Amino acid sequence: MKRRHLMLAGLLTGVGPGLAAAQAPGQPRVVSVGGAVTETLFALGAQGQLVGVDTTSLYPVEATRLPQVGYARTLSTEGLLALRPALLLASAEAGPPQVLAQLRQAGVRVEVLDEQHRFEGVLARTQRLGQLCGREREAAQLVARLQQDWAIRPRPPSGPAPRVLFVLAHGGGQLRVAGEGTAADAMLQLAGARNALAGLQGYKPLTAEAALQAAPELILCTDQGLQVQGGVDGLLKAPGLALTPAGRAGRVASMEAMLLLGFGPRLPQAVAELTSKLHGRAA
Repeated sequence: MKRRHLMLAGLLTGVGPGLAAAQAPGQPRVVSVGGAVTETLFALGAQGQLVGVDTTSLYPVEATRLPQVGYARTLSTEGLLALRPALLLASAEAGPPQVLAQLRQAGVRVEVLDEQHRFEGVLARTQRLGQLCGREREAAQLVARLQQDWAIRPRPPSGPAPRVLFVLAHGGGQLRVAGEGTAADAMLQLAGARNALAGLQGYKPLTAEAALQAAPELILCTDQGLQVQGGVDGLLKAPGLALTPAGRAGRVASMEAMLLLGFGPRLPQAVAELTSKLHGRAA
């Protein structure tokens, strides 16, 4: 333990391996924390600068073959510094704060990018990442493609918007449902649906009472969550879901987690796919 503390102290005071010396001119060694950040860096062609990613960096599959730095909210100073990054690019959920502070003290440039659940936020993050990685031209090209794809995305059909309940079911603990201010809520709005928990903020534990009051016409979850629950039948065993209009009719839709919730460069594709799933099923 004492040796570990001495090593950390050396890194923080510059006695350890020099961070700047390991960085190629114009091509900083980058650690990416946040699936959407990593996906955007790949889309910009900056993957060659990546020396590590967090566990939410699942797309593209090449990202999963890079060294892992753990979960975004529980980063380790020593684990990150061992990769000798010059730049940490992170989503807003990255932490804990003391780890980010220690990285800055060690000479690592830490850039936290605001998570805006809006198309304009995706464009702004793309441009910022292009600036930070020296890929402004690639960022401008990607932004132009995104704008083109966004302009031609399918619009929701006219008529009543389906009432949808998003269930977050990734872990082994209690399931949670999404209220306002979440990525799921923003996606439902973009796809022309009504959040069955409108009026509540953030994620809440799923209870039978909450499910029955929400009375969704359709239940939405991620592919990964549906698999963890054992498919549609397993998911509907959760408190109250089987007794909702969606549960009685077996109306459950799912999408790949990062595509659905990531708000990365595949957002136009994600909105188009979700629009089709929600309105087709509801009809």
